[in-house]
Amino acid sequence: MPAAVPIAQGRSSSAPASIEGDSGVLLPANRFYDEESQRISNLIDEELRKESQKQREARRKQVKVMLLGQAESGKSTLQKQFQIYYASQSLDRERPFWKPVVHFNIIRAVKTMLEEIDYELSQPEGEDSGVESDLEYNEPGPSSAGPSSSSNRRHNKSKQPSAASEHVFRPSANELETLSVLRTRLLPLVALHDSLASELSGGVSFSRGLTGVFVRAGWQGLLQSNPGSRAGKGSVVGVAGLAAKALDSSREDIQALWAHSSVKELIQERKLKLEESAPFFLDNVARIAEPDYLPNLDDVLNVRLQTLGVIEHSFPINLGGTMYDWRLYDVGGARGQRHAWIPYFEDATAIIFLAPISAFDQYLEEDPRTNRIDDSLQLFTTICSNKLLKKAHLVLMLNKTDLLKAKLKAGIRVQKYITSYGSRPNKYDDVASYFRAHFMQVHKKKDVSNRSLYLHFTSMLDIKATQNIIVNVGEAIIRQHIAQTGLT
Repeated sequence: MPAAVPIAQGRSSSAPASIEGDSGVLLPANRFYDEESQRISNLIDEELRKESQKQREARRKQVKVMLLGQAESGKSTLQKQFQIYYASQSLDRERPFWKPVVHFNIIRAVKTMLEEIDYELSQPEGEDSGVESDLEYNEPGPSSAGPSSSSNRRHNKSKQPSAASEHVFRPSANELETLSVLRTRLLPLVALHDSLASELSGGVSFSRGLTGVFVRAGWQGLLQSNPGSRAGKGSVVGVAGLAAKALDSSREDIQALWAHSSVKELIQERKLKLEESAPFFLDNVARIAEPDYLPNLDDVLNVRLQTLGVIEHSFPINLGGTMYDWRLYDVGGARGQRHAWIPYFEDATAIIFLAPISAFDQYLEEDPRTNRIDDSLQLFTTICSNKLLKKAHLVLMLNKTDLLKAKLKAGIRVQKYITSYGSRPNKYDDVASYFRAHFMQVHKKKDVSNRSLYLHFTSMLDIKATQNIIVNVGEAIIRQHIAQTGLT
């Protein structure tokens, strides 16, 4: 009977034996197996350590900036300005996708004009949209009923106070005949409004009857794969293609409607309220209706889109030879979308809050009883007092100063809509200082961490001025981020 082979004590039963030469003696505890396993484990640990360090460094060089403010405050336009400055080539590649959106903005303006004319002609008397609001910096008061657009005024007629003096809209017989002919010719173009909006929005619709173009992250890619995308230079198909052809054939009628004395009268009497960018596009309809039209920078900046959810934009920024990953978050500003902001608050590097101070005579689309200045103050109060944002740098842009100047020049009185303005001069410097003081007071009383507030008066359509502000704001945010994170 052969002698028993001694077995090393403590060897794992799962480890293979290792025999040395012909002696038949097993080596203790599979030495080679353990050493190789340990070597591989050490390599894996080292790679994980390096990857973790790399991610930490990348996060430290990541600057997250949220653009906050109510709907139509200028957030998306500011995002485009950042894109122009830091990633102009990407914006240039997107220009073809803006063509049907520009066309939609014109169709929407034509639709609004025709609907307001029909409405005014059906009324025995006119009505005034002027209502008052009590502006309080510490506790913005509720506003009386008021419209943010012609359609809102019609839909909320029962809520409107009667005006002391009414202007009756009664065109002459010749004017009525011209309007009737133009209406008939333009109806095929207007009929494309809803279907084009649906195509550009990727089928998004709202039960409350809201209309317009609502876009989410990656909307250009969806448009490219959708039947309404561009097939080549000057060529589109789907509803967007039909709209382009209809616009081309209707350009003279659009120009005639826009120049009509009845339209000018309704605008002057503040019964017809077009979107802020509508006059720009209507003045340029001959150029925009050309078959080979390609939007320029001014067109892209003026275009009106409504953001859904949160859209992230990333730009590489070089400061002192170091590249930083600047991430800009453009958010939907309507009341029903503000809950989507919260998940982005905790690690935000900075907040850029936009408040359109030209909106003193406007009201929220989703709540026609709330003055937009009141809403901006309430929202800014919420941002200043939010503990999740206590470490974020705070930048306030009192926006749309160009529109404010135009309204004041046209004789629109702030006191009519903001009762607390009182008998102060209805001049730009006085009005701008008044609104500035209210926002500064909110920050002083409500800011949760007593941080500095960087305030700028802005007009997002002024490329040169906005670019200077972007550089100053961007560098200030990054330098403070460097000081906080210890980057050198």
